[in-house]
Amino acid sequence: MTRFTVDEANAFLAASFKGRGAQNQVVLMEPGRAILRLEADETHLRPGGYISGPTQMSLADSVAYMAIMTITGLEPMTVTSNLSINFLRPCIGSAVLAEGKIMKIGQALAVIDVDIRIEGAEKPSSHAVVTYALPRKTADSGAGA
Repeated sequence: MTRFTVDEANAFLAASFKGRGAQNQVVLMEPGRAILRLEADETHLRPGGYISGPTQMSLADSVAYMAIMTITGLEPMTVTSNLSINFLRPCIGSAVLAEGKIMKIGQALAVIDVDIRIEGAEKPSSHAVVTYALPRKTADSGAGA
């Protein structure tokens, strides 16, 4: 069972990232895996009608964040430490899906594999590997400072 649900994820995104226009919508959260959907508008396009690289990178980052929270629960201070993306083919369409799957999660880092594709497409438009730094858990030792 996931530690962070679709409804919780969408409420968190709406409350935390106000005023950005069209938002990513979380459509699936299951342990170690998340899917986001973006209904693209003119703010996500580059000349020629392509979904822009920065939009795809943002989707990769966001879906990786959500995939981690399926395991950890809400951890707002989980932060990106690396994002590497390969643009494989043109990303042209009105709705984009990003699927993130945790490859490894430890105490300090998580590595997530991400595919981004136009809704309905078989082949991804881009592929990313995202590394996140996880907040350190401190044990209450009872010692004074």
